[in-house]
Amino acid sequence: MDESVKLQRSLTLLPVVLFGFSFMAPATVFSTYGIAAQLSHGMVAGSYVIALCVMLFTAYSYGQMAKEFPYSGSAYTFAQKSINSYFGFLVGWSILLDYLFIPMVNYLLFGIFFSAAFPAIPSYVWILLMLILVTGVNILGLKLANAVNVIATVIVICFILIFCVLSIRSILNGEGTGLFFTIAPFYNPDEHFSFLLAGASLLCFSFLGFDSVTTFSEEIVNPKKNIPRAVFIITLVGGLVFIVVSYVAQNVWPDYQSFKDPDSASFEIIKLIGGSFLSGAFLVLFGVGVFVSAMASQASAARVLFAMGRDGQLPRRVFGHLNVKLKTPVNNILIISLFSLLALVLSLSLVASFINFGAFLAFTCVNISVIAHYFFRRKMRSFKGTVLNLVLPLVGAVLDIWLLVNLDTHSKTLGGLWLVAGIVYLIFLTKGFKKQPPEIKVSA
Repeated sequence: MDESVKLQRSLTLLPVVLFGFSFMAPATVFSTYGIAAQLSHGMVAGSYVIALCVMLFTAYSYGQMAKEFPYSGSAYTFAQKSINSYFGFLVGWSILLDYLFIPMVNYLLFGIFFSAAFPAIPSYVWILLMLILVTGVNILGLKLANAVNVIATVIVICFILIFCVLSIRSILNGEGTGLFFTIAPFYNPDEHFSFLLAGASLLCFSFLGFDSVTTFSEEIVNPKKNIPRAVFIITLVGGLVFIVVSYVAQNVWPDYQSFKDPDSASFEIIKLIGGSFLSGAFLVLFGVGVFVSAMASQASAARVLFAMGRDGQLPRRVFGHLNVKLKTPVNNILIISLFSLLALVLSLSLVASFINFGAFLAFTCVNISVIAHYFFRRKMRSFKGTVLNLVLPLVGAVLDIWLLVNLDTHSKTLGGLWLVAGIVYLIFLTKGFKKQPPEIKVSA
């Protein structure tokens, strides 16, 4: 690899935050609302509060590690530098599940939704169209991707604001509960607390992507300052958006058992408060949201592959190469696009199973990395240091393990098989653990 060709630092705090929101896709609050309402027995807002608290612990750990290691690779780099290269490789291998399959989920959703809206056009046409568009934008570089992302994210945010305003108007006009202030969407004393936890276990998945900005560490201006800020802002603001939207939705349509189809419950609510115009706008929103999420997730995945390729843990000539003119990992973007063609044959539920396992395993390892690096290696063990570098990340790790253990059988089985495949490849790479996996040397 030509060492003189490097990723360019061009992103400031605001574009980074918007990229993170794109990956997280705030509009997912609409796609999960109906199922979450049934799981939580109408306490979706309360479930989101619990989910937000859980995710903030892990967001804190990502921020702490990004201060020390502002390099592409995210959880892979954090584990590699704080624990050891073997552990780092397996973490990197695991988060590939998250980063490789999230773009595919977006393509699948786009194909399913738009083929239903326009039956004459088969889903594979929509999938291929979106894949080509996303790949083209990412190849041309983050400056173009950022410009597109800002416009698209603003559109999504505007729709969410319109939804909230129209919902409030409907409530004040006597629709639904007719009450603007009520505790019911947060907690209903007539329902068991376990329903709140059941909803939270599902809704933690809505936060997947808050960590994605750490993969752009080598393209962010002042990364040691801006990455921790961005991770915290994305998690907190995203959680607040989820809470507000679910709160007004519950007040507009309090009977969560009366939806015709839980999967499309939000569409029923949108049609109620805004008629055919707003429901048509929702279709546009869905397409925009899928596009920006696919774009952000593909770009993040390409940087993870670049970090592992540059280190030699994947073939360097292929994965560790940057295009001289564009300064982007073009090979990786194309490889991810080819991999995403599996969206033409795989089901949404199967793809989601891979994502869940990889995400929570990575989250757990980042929390452990904080403890290993700050508490043990740097011996930051004062009272404040113990709280910040042991207690908080330990709580985060325990909560993430709890989420991992409570995944469905398919997630754990498929994720376990992927992890075993990674171990086999690591044995081959290190000639039976007789040598260290190759890694790039950077100062902490």
